[in-house]
Amino acid sequence: MKRTLACALLLLAVLTRGVAATPAAKGPEPLTVSHGEEIQLQDFAVAGKTTIFDFYSEFCPPCRAMAPLVKKLHEIRPDIAVVEVDINRPGVEGIDWKSPVAKEFQLDSIPHFKIYGPDGKLMVEGDPAREKLVGWLQSSLP
Repeated sequence: MKRTLACALLLLAVLTRGVAATPAAKGPEPLTVSHGEEIQLQDFAVAGKTTIFDFYSEFCPPCRAMAPLVKKLHEIRPDIAVVEVDINRPGVEGIDWKSPVAKEFQLDSIPHFKIYGPDGKLMVEGDPAREKLVGWLQSSLP
């Protein structure tokens, strides 16, 4: 039994050697992640792009109002990628303030934005991030 386990571990090590996580890429639509679970934002930041993390809940009227505008920014600005972070766990009705991701980022209002630069470093978050986002929208949309 010990030999079988040792062989399995050796095979696993050989198969995973040199395998790195696939870097996030900008798709045609914003990526939706989390669904209430804790998250490592850096895993979803798009290298070489400004990445906007939009923390939202489908039960949040301001979130629903902003969503089409943020999505449009993702579509028309090749230098910007949007990642939607759903704070609600599946099956939870209403804004899920007790979800692991809401607690992880100490959210007390949404929509909440975090903007990471093309280098993957946090540029701005909260109200200043929302102001930057609104400025981009005003300059990019007709």
